[in-house]
Amino acid sequence: EVQLAESGGGSVQAGGSLRLSCALSGFTFDDYAIRWFRQAPGKEREGVSCLSSSDGTKYYADSVKGRFTISSDSAKNTVYLQMNSLKAEDTGVYYCAARYPYASGCPEMSELYDYWGQGTQVTVAS
Repeated sequence: EVQLAESGGGSVQAGGSLRLSCALSGFTFDDYAIRWFRQAPGKEREGVSCLSSSDGTKYYADSVKGRFTISSDSAKNTVYLQMNSLKAEDTGVYYCAARYPYASGCPEMSELYDYWGQGTQVTVAS
């Protein structure tokens, strides 16, 4: 059974950093896309960053470019989102989602992702 589990959320002051982890289990094929989404209260879900395991493509929303970095550790079956220079507007619930198996980059639409984690709260105080 494919499962994703996020961790690493918390509360920080503006300018601080957090590293989110998305632990993958049940993946029997190597090709997948992992996208981080976030949703703030009263706002639509937003795609933040994405990693394609097949071609190494990495995507960042304009709002996080230069501040967030997505990476993976295949030995640990984990995808990370390093978030630096956090702003109050980064506050929200962060979800990792997988399109799997998939070997064609990073789809944008959330509806194309088959598996989702439970989410982790990130709160940035200004």
